[in-house]
Amino acid sequence: MAQEFPTQARVVIVGGGVMGVGLAYHLGHEGWGNDTVLLEKAELTSGSTWHAAGQITHSTSSFGLGKCVDYNIDLYSGALEKETGQPVTWHGCGSFRLAYTEDEMDWLRHTLSVGRSLGFNIELVGTEEIAKLHPFYNLDGVIGALHTPDDGHVDPTNVTMSMAAGARQKGVRIIRHCQATNITQDANGEWLVETPQGTIRCEHVVNAGGTYARQMGEWSGLQLPMTSMTHHYFVTENVPEFENLDTELPVIRDDKKVSGYIRMEQKKGLIGIYEKENPNSVWHDHCPWDYENWLFDADYDRVMPYLEESLNRMPIFAELGITREVHGAISHPPDGNPLIGPAPGVRNYWCCCGTQIGIGWGPGLTRELARWMVHGAADISMREYDPRRFGSYATKDWQVVKAEEDYCLRHEIPFPHFNRLAGRPIKPSPLHELLKEKGAVHEENYGFERPRFFAKGIAQEDHYSFNRTPVDDMVAAEVKAVREAAGIMDVTAFTKVLVEGPDAYALLDRLTANRMPQKVGSITLTHMLNRRGRIELETTIVRMAEDRFYLVCAAFFEQRLLDHLAQQMDDENATVTALSDQWSALSLNGPRSRDILAGCTSAPLDNKSFRWLSAQEIEVAGHSIWAFRMSYAGELGWEFHMPNAACLDVYNALTDAGAPLGMVDYGSFAMNVMRMEKGFKGAGELTNEVTLAEADVGRFARTDKEYLGRDKTLNEDLPWVCAYLEIEPDGKADGHGGEAVMHEGQVVGSTASVAFGPTVGKILAFAYIKPFAAEPGTALEVVIHGEPRAAKVLGEPAYDPASEKPRTDAMQEAAE
Repeated sequence: MAQEFPTQARVVIVGGGVMGVGLAYHLGHEGWGNDTVLLEKAELTSGSTWHAAGQITHSTSSFGLGKCVDYNIDLYSGALEKETGQPVTWHGCGSFRLAYTEDEMDWLRHTLSVGRSLGFNIELVGTEEIAKLHPFYNLDGVIGALHTPDDGHVDPTNVTMSMAAGARQKGVRIIRHCQATNITQDANGEWLVETPQGTIRCEHVVNAGGTYARQMGEWSGLQLPMTSMTHHYFVTENVPEFENLDTELPVIRDDKKVSGYIRMEQKKGLIGIYEKENPNSVWHDHCPWDYENWLFDADYDRVMPYLEESLNRMPIFAELGITREVHGAISHPPDGNPLIGPAPGVRNYWCCCGTQIGIGWGPGLTRELARWMVHGAADISMREYDPRRFGSYATKDWQVVKAEEDYCLRHEIPFPHFNRLAGRPIKPSPLHELLKEKGAVHEENYGFERPRFFAKGIAQEDHYSFNRTPVDDMVAAEVKAVREAAGIMDVTAFTKVLVEGPDAYALLDRLTANRMPQKVGSITLTHMLNRRGRIELETTIVRMAEDRFYLVCAAFFEQRLLDHLAQQMDDENATVTALSDQWSALSLNGPRSRDILAGCTSAPLDNKSFRWLSAQEIEVAGHSIWAFRMSYAGELGWEFHMPNAACLDVYNALTDAGAPLGMVDYGSFAMNVMRMEKGFKGAGELTNEVTLAEADVGRFARTDKEYLGRDKTLNEDLPWVCAYLEIEPDGKADGHGGEAVMHEGQVVGSTASVAFGPTVGKILAFAYIKPFAAEPGTALEVVIHGEPRAAKVLGEPAYDPASEKPRTDAMQEAAE
């Protein structure tokens, strides 16, 4: 007997590919299965899933993604079939990622370090080992490879069907041949999912629409940035040399020559190519609703150089014909990372889309999304996947430009701090062109352009390597100037939000762990938490008036902050206004900063008149601006916040006053180095993975007030803790985050942020490690580029441990 069409559910998932089904499966495991409905307009796996190549590898330099991949491989290689009884067809053949250059080898060495921290079965090998396990590959020019023996590939349809079986076993209802036609939100906050069979009301709706996801978002007034890119793979005729093989050959990932992968497909060969020029984007405005199993004709002209090279690399394919051409569309967000999490500006609309590698990434990411939905936070950092990392600047035209850029970078070396230049600048600050003329190399941060460093005697461009480069010399010089004289930085990219009204204090007080600023002009550094006690974001709060508060935080947290305030607001009489696009900001730091500012304002600047961690409205260059006495560099310093129209005049006045005193421009690279020297934790440490106790920032949490997450964040049973490390440098490679931390030969954790501190002559790192290893003075080792380095835990900042410099008084300076 057919089931009656449901009219109410807690969750409705729209889309039955590997992402939607994966989420249904994991919601079932988190306890929501009996109240979850999945709608698929055709058959499960329609869209992109059915034509995926189905590969998965431990070769990733992302710590969080590595956790997902490891879970996925365990699921595919036995756990899922054992649970559901449905076949998965796992091929555990292992894989090699080849290197032809030292830069590629450095990438593999870093990946090895990250893999060690995660406990992967992973090793660097030479050509003899490659040839032993894969005797048919032409290794001319190859100097090594990363071998990940537990990798493999899987049948995409079988995986999806097996997870669907698991979801049904947990109570999820899956309805095929049921197309959603609209998604809107009722006045009471419920979502209405309309279909030809009827409308379902639900508390949570999930967009798992694959290539349809962007246009589905438009139903609800949402801009979800992604573009469909087409990708080829080819299957050859039977390969005679494969006929008598007892074991399947490892997958070969050849990023340089093939720009893709080569593997066995039963007794045939399979060649996948991501061409590095002339990429093909489709359906810029609308993916036809009847294209669920659509493939495009092969475009041999576009891929021919790489296809020819693949035959050169696998000579046994050279005389064979092609029996199958797969040229299908896959979603690519602007930065290549999927959209997993809350949609911007609305409550309980979740994105599970924009995934270019659904089989490789899907189950792990959907497990984290299910945890986020059910419990209030995921168990890995979701910063790279949060849909709110993009703003209104991510227009359709820009999305296409960035997706095409991302496609071409799929098999390029992911150098540290890789700067994606297409479609920029988007939101230049008032100083952008002036700073560019002075040598600034900019980066994009939530659409804003921010200087990284200033090129002096070197090319004004990024210099890429996993080792030290001339840029490190530029950064060291900027740091030295700030430490000895002064430096000025354009920090306009900071999120700037005004919260005001009779209940503004009450709203913020119950959402922040630290004591709110009590007096007008006071400044507080605090954290906002979710109901799991995990960190949503860190923010500085300035009390501008009795009922007006100004919040500053990292640029990429803007929408997260706005959503958190809006969704946690009850009946408070308060308004929230984003000022980021209308206001600019400058940071002035260094022992001469008071002298420089004194040359530009009549306001008294001594400690008594302008105390540490206080704010005043002062006049500079004929403009009334806000000055905050604070310093992320650990020096005497101020931040200045002002309307955009004032920025250039204020900057020029400070520069004119500072030039004779040795003031320089500096960028975000130097800012990061200085915060590491001062032991200030940043966004890499303060994530949704951790509580305040685990992040070792409990001193910013009050025990005499109630706030969201209070009962969970001051936990005492710590699985890990954030430790501050000093690592011996070798003058070549400093590390990039994610590296394994060892104690007496055993992995005890991994690094979060790493930087060389030129002032102290040591590599400095924050690392999440087991508590017993985090005691100050403990000897450790950090695996950098595959080699262990001596390290120890520090109990105080490496620079100015007593924090005397930021509090320096004018009279004290004169006496010295």
